[in-house]
Amino acid sequence: MSEVTVRQLAQVVGVPVERLLAQLGEAGLAVSGPDQALSEEERLQLLRHLRRAHGKDGEPAVVAEPKKITLKRKAHAELRQTAQGRVKTVSVEVRRKRTYVKRSLVLDEERKRLEEDAAKLAEAEARRQAEEEAARRRAEEEAARRQAEEEARRRAEEEAARRQAEEAEARRRAEEEEARRRAEEEARAAEREARKEAEAERRAEAKIAPPPEVAKGHIRREELHVASGKGERRRKRPRPQRVAVTTKSAHGFARPTQPIVREVTIPETITVAELAQKMAVKAAEVIKVMLKMGVMATINQSIDQETAALVVEEMGHKAKLLREEDLEAALVEEAAVEAEPVPRPPVVTVMGHVDHGKTSLLDYIRKSRVAAGEAGGITQHIGAYHVETPRGTVTFIDTPGHAAFTAMRARGAQATDIVVLVVAADDGVMPQTKEAIQHARAAGVPIVVAVNKIDKPEADPDRVKNELAAEQVVPEDWGGDTLFVPVSAKTGQGIDELLDAILLQAELLELKAVAEGPAKGVVLESSLEKGRGPVATVLVQRGTLRKGDVLLAGAEYGRVRAMFDENGRAVESAGPSIPVQVLGLSGVPSAGDEAVVVADERKAREIAERRREKAREASLAQRQTARLDEMFSQIQEGEAQEVNLVVKADVQGSVEALSEALTKLSNDEVKVRVVASGVGGITESDVHLAAASKAIIIGFNVRADGAARRAIQDSGLEVRYYSVIYEAIDDVKQAIQGLLKPELREQIIGLAEVRDVFRSSKFGAVAGCLVVDGVVRRHSPIRVLRNNVVIFEGELESLRRFKDDVDEVRAGTECGIAVRNYNDVRVGDQIECYERIEVERKL
Repeated sequence: MSEVTVRQLAQVVGVPVERLLAQLGEAGLAVSGPDQALSEEERLQLLRHLRRAHGKDGEPAVVAEPKKITLKRKAHAELRQTAQGRVKTVSVEVRRKRTYVKRSLVLDEERKRLEEDAAKLAEAEARRQAEEEAARRRAEEEAARRQAEEEARRRAEEEAARRQAEEAEARRRAEEEEARRRAEEEARAAEREARKEAEAERRAEAKIAPPPEVAKGHIRREELHVASGKGERRRKRPRPQRVAVTTKSAHGFARPTQPIVREVTIPETITVAELAQKMAVKAAEVIKVMLKMGVMATINQSIDQETAALVVEEMGHKAKLLREEDLEAALVEEAAVEAEPVPRPPVVTVMGHVDHGKTSLLDYIRKSRVAAGEAGGITQHIGAYHVETPRGTVTFIDTPGHAAFTAMRARGAQATDIVVLVVAADDGVMPQTKEAIQHARAAGVPIVVAVNKIDKPEADPDRVKNELAAEQVVPEDWGGDTLFVPVSAKTGQGIDELLDAILLQAELLELKAVAEGPAKGVVLESSLEKGRGPVATVLVQRGTLRKGDVLLAGAEYGRVRAMFDENGRAVESAGPSIPVQVLGLSGVPSAGDEAVVVADERKAREIAERRREKAREASLAQRQTARLDEMFSQIQEGEAQEVNLVVKADVQGSVEALSEALTKLSNDEVKVRVVASGVGGITESDVHLAAASKAIIIGFNVRADGAARRAIQDSGLEVRYYSVIYEAIDDVKQAIQGLLKPELREQIIGLAEVRDVFRSSKFGAVAGCLVVDGVVRRHSPIRVLRNNVVIFEGELESLRRFKDDVDEVRAGTECGIAVRNYNDVRVGDQIECYERIEVERKL
């Protein structure tokens, strides 16, 4: 710090100069005057003297140096300004403030910053080393896994080669044994033949008759050459030739004496080939019989049950008609397996209003980030997950909270054991909350209320309890039977208590299911994915679903090619209360369909085809009825405008919810009609259908392929893509509002009271009036009121102010009014003037 004078130090300290000089003298410093400069040591000596003078002698003699000193200085100056010939003097005071910091403090701060940077670098280096160590361990584990897989594959190949070698050796030994056996049989046969020949020669020589079997022709007699004389030597006889022997075989084919009559079971529909196979005849014979009956059919064509019965009877067999009820009953009997039920995990459905934190709560439980990936921050699909917790396994079903997904919530409640009702503590009970309560009561399942978002300052759990108590959901601490658990999906508060409440409720229910036998479950959601085909999310309710089983889901069937859990990992089997994604079905099943494993694929195909046929018949009948209803309504109300839509979505539940929500926007003037809907991307056939029906294509989380895009450009169709359902509903609602005819409303603009009535040769009765309210216009329609009852409605003939015709007369002004085609105006009547305005209609 630079030296300062005594005067400057007195100004800084705020004491008179004389007093400061006296204090300097008392401190033993020789000071000549106020302008003498003081060094830093002299100032410190003055400070030590003052501290001793104030009774602080016990402190150390060396006073700690100040860490920071601030100096303030003032300087005065004058400025002269000349304005309009006058000189103006302005006093200027300049204040300066400087703060001096001790260098050691700066060095300490710099040292601390360097230490913090070094600590951060060390932490980053330790983290990097930990990541490298983890990556190295993962690489080693992956290498070990690959090595184990390679070793297992090598062992499998060696085992297969060993089995093939053993099978080849066994075949070779069997062939050698067969050859040896055949050689022995041939040798024994030759030996028997030789003995027979020897016996025949012996008998011939002895003139003995042949045995009966030879005489009957079983063995052909041979010519014997015998010597003419008794002692003549026998001539050499040639070796006899083997002759084919005609014998009766016990194993020969015997033609049946009577035709075989079979009992043929005939389902609702059957192909010609299957019918011929059941009767054990060729398909050509069946086709010939049908041609004689006047029915043309090919070998792969399906025929109805009545025609098949006639063909069976015509060919001499008995027909047994198999009804659909019999098929379904047989399916139920086949699925019913007598076994000991075992405990199963509870199925919990998370329900509630939109944006109350259902998916976030489930997200915290299963340690993933689902809510962040949902379009618009809301759930639009049914998600099924099973979570391994320290307290046991729990299967969660997450349902959307938007008003359009009512059917999804109903399916979730029907397939569940416990409903977790999520209510936001800062929002309370909302419409979808009440709807979720109704679904849970209709399904007859208990409710566990999770009061979410209790970490917010505006949270009010007591308000939630009061509002739910009004809906007959009474907490346990109020004497009810419903568990209330305050939770926070953001901080995790109360999650353990919620899981305890769920598992406690599950223990009270004593949930059990048969884990053996064919599986039976329900389809929660379905979609059509590129490269994978139809994918169905199935919740197994009983039995065990295995890879390779024949699965019948509604009107679709197929062999299970692969199964995946909610994380995309392949699984080989799934037991009760476990949701899996199934690949291999023939098509996309409807959400909510029952899924059951069938032993025979033919039976599954038969039932599926019958169900599809019934659905087509019902749809056709409904469409015809709707067309008749539309025709009659159009005749009565006039031609109504239509908004045709083609709806394509990623999953079946979204198709159902979106179609239903858009159809409900219809009114008497504009009809919203979904001409086609389906799961998967927009195809070229969808574009052609939309062009033919003049429809708008709506793609919900799907896009058009290359051929469809070219067709859209050529046809000029309108295609709209959405990822949030309420945006699609709002856009269609605005389009419908543009087609609505404006509404005409009447607005009263003025009221005149009749004070006197005059007679005019030109106008007849002329009313002398006083305008008491608003304004009366000449060209506006009017009504004549008597005792507040309308007695005439028409228009004005004349409106005058004194002798002048005027266009309008305002309140508080007298005027003369002549009503066209009405002369019965009386004193005391009121003439009401109004106008019609067009108001844009809104849904």
